[in-house]
Amino acid sequence: MSAIPDQPARDKFQLSQLIYDTRYRSLTIQIFAFMLLAIALFWLGRNTVINLAALGKDFDFGFLGQRAGYDINQSLIPYSSASSHGRAALVGILNTMLVAALGCTLALVVGTIAGVLRLSNNWLVAKIMTVYVEMFRNVPVLLWIIAFFAILNESTPSPRDFGENGDASLLFGSIAVTNRGVYIPRPTPLDGAGWAVWALVAIVVVSIAAIIVYRGYAKRQQQTTGRILPVFRVSLALFFAPAIIAFFLLGMPLSLDYPELGGFNFQGGIMMRNSLIALWLALSLYTGAFIAEIVRGGILSVSKGQTEAAFALGLRPSRTMNLVILPQALRVIIPPLISQFLNLTKNSSLAIAVGYMDVRSTLGGITINQTGRELEGMLLLGLFYLVLSLVISASMNFYNSTIKLKER
Repeated sequence: MSAIPDQPARDKFQLSQLIYDTRYRSLTIQIFAFMLLAIALFWLGRNTVINLAALGKDFDFGFLGQRAGYDINQSLIPYSSASSHGRAALVGILNTMLVAALGCTLALVVGTIAGVLRLSNNWLVAKIMTVYVEMFRNVPVLLWIIAFFAILNESTPSPRDFGENGDASLLFGSIAVTNRGVYIPRPTPLDGAGWAVWALVAIVVVSIAAIIVYRGYAKRQQQTTGRILPVFRVSLALFFAPAIIAFFLLGMPLSLDYPELGGFNFQGGIMMRNSLIALWLALSLYTGAFIAEIVRGGILSVSKGQTEAAFALGLRPSRTMNLVILPQALRVIIPPLISQFLNLTKNSSLAIAVGYMDVRSTLGGITINQTGRELEGMLLLGLFYLVLSLVISASMNFYNSTIKLKER
């Protein structure tokens, strides 16, 4: 019977291994860098507090509870000059997020269409898209914001032109486009119909969930059997049909509050100020020009043989683009697309040029001027943009991980 050899004794840990052993060196460097960063931040914070004390100031966020004393021309939540600075900051945050959401959505649509059309075989269409891309991409976005704002103010009629003797009329009998803003109907729940409105909202949420489930089923069918199910038409039917049927079955719990001319301005409805519209259009078209080039580059990165193989199998050009080209191009498109969404969100701070009250104008502008809390205000402003950018980046990275090609 053979003897079992003795197990080699493990080397004892020595401090020199933290530097010379590759198993510990990277961790040592990270800990050392973190300690240096913490010391630097502590030193900066301590010096800031000392300098503020020398100026007779302290570091305090109590100003957020003080009375603001100024009006905000457009607010998504109730607000008055008697509200606090914290409430004013929240209004600015919501206004910024509104512009960011609208801008990213429109920029994605415009950029995708322009990027695809730039590759069109139609010479005129391709050149028109080239002019759009080069014109918007090579002019500063601030100039476009001011230009759109000037066009809206100078080329649209005033509210008094909608009177009995005026030459202006409502679009579709319910939308007023004026030099003060655009007035659209406001959905208003009827008295005592609150439960019906919530039921209608629940039905819409269920319809959206059904659309997601159906699209997943259609994708699995296409991948496993090659059978292509109608997606767009079925999705529209699933979204609108249940909502319309429920709207009538619940006794039409919503009505429309139409804008009506009263005095020197329109009353009722929802008002979208020209500053918001100008900022939205300028940011969307400017960013859309960059997205168009990203989409075009992503499509060109796919081998031409993929298109020829799809045509050889009998796929139509639209099917080839949706099923063959774009799924492969998305892995090239998504990463730079995230940067464009972040740029659009941060460029929304230029809203102050046209008087749109975003968080830069409220928290980072009037509030700081009134309270003298410039350090606290700028820290909160920077923190908001940081958190918003991280949320957008994390969401897009998650989407990128779901659509990337799965290798075997």
